[in-house]
Amino acid sequence: MANSSALLSVQNLSVEFTTEDGIVHAVSNLSYEVSAGKTLAIVGESGSGKSVSSLAIMGLLGKSKAKVTGDVLFEERNLVGTDPEQMRLLRGREIAMIFQDPLSALHPFYRIGAQLVEAVQVHNQVQENQALERARTMLERVGIPSVDRVLKAYPHELSGGMRQRVMIAMALINDPKVLIADEPTTALDVTVQAQILQLLKDLQAEFNTAIVLITHDLGVVADMADEVVVMYGGSAVEHASARELFYQPQMPYTWGLLDSIPKVQSLDDRLEPIPGTPPSLINVPTGCVFAPRCKYASTVGERCLTEFPELLDVSDGHQARCHLSAQQRKILRPGKSGDVS
Repeated sequence: MANSSALLSVQNLSVEFTTEDGIVHAVSNLSYEVSAGKTLAIVGESGSGKSVSSLAIMGLLGKSKAKVTGDVLFEERNLVGTDPEQMRLLRGREIAMIFQDPLSALHPFYRIGAQLVEAVQVHNQVQENQALERARTMLERVGIPSVDRVLKAYPHELSGGMRQRVMIAMALINDPKVLIADEPTTALDVTVQAQILQLLKDLQAEFNTAIVLITHDLGVVADMADEVVVMYGGSAVEHASARELFYQPQMPYTWGLLDSIPKVQSLDDRLEPIPGTPPSLINVPTGCVFAPRCKYASTVGERCLTEFPELLDVSDGHQARCHLSAQQRKILRPGKSGDVS
């Protein structure tokens, strides 16, 4: 049952691609909700289905290539199966997205000013000079100096951090209610990364925007997120508040992600990487998708290899997909927590 206060409610979203090698089960029964002014982070390794799920929400997967099922409710309107023209009017105005690579997302043949003006005029009946003034205001708001120079520049003439700020300005230029940020700090140095994250928090506070943050960086999650969905093999394997996920994680894959983070207070400890590689989404393992890499699978036995675990409540607002019992989890991970400080 969807929460009536949620701006965006994703219910049992699944995405499949038909290829010559077989059907790719990119996303399987993903569910989450995000409300105005809140940030939900989706984390996981590459290939876990994070970005595909966001593209499905935005209606950017061609129907001829992808089969999308489930419900994506935006203000109680179901976006799955919505007419492409209706999605085009919605996209960029009500729901906007910051793409992972701003250099490829921005058009290389048009100046920044022209692209921002188009983003305004597509959704608003305003004159070009009014749209240009809106573009100038947004560039100033995202902290870009020499705005007139940037408006006349082509994307390749800007640094990575500047292009990312332009992408944020473009995403927010129509005051969307929901912002999907797909790896917004990838390939940026740490100082620029911190500036971009602070910028998103400031703009969220100003516009009361709901943010879906897609990332593999748990440090970013700790700094930004209210809730976290952990994805593996196309499925959600844990869902909790950010604090509870870091201090009381319940799923061995989440334990592995947290154990891969350098600990500031214990520099002598070795990192514990997760063995093996993520599964093929064409040949998804029978049973728990994480079982082939899980060092605790033998604790449960054959059940891990034959039975797909349900995403069950382990406490109020905290769900995990694992066959380990609550008692076994306490024994296997007594008092350990994530440290991303």
